[in-house]
Amino acid sequence: MDRRSDEPMTVPQILAELGGVSRRTFYRWRELGQGLAAFKLPNGELRVWRSDFTTWLRRLEAAA
Repeated sequence: MDRRSDEPMTVPQILAELGGVSRRTFYRWRELGQGLAAFKLPNGELRVWRSDFTTWLRRLEAAA
């Protein structure tokens, strides 16, 4: 997907799409290297490209 048409997702958006995964679990997955690749805004908030989120979900699905 072209980054210009890709949507940056906030952590709350990601958690909602994952069906109630806690914020702590999200950050723990990142600490363990199992989470999503993210980028940090100047204000410190994380964003994840929707295409990266979709790819990450598909990899988890394939592994299951």
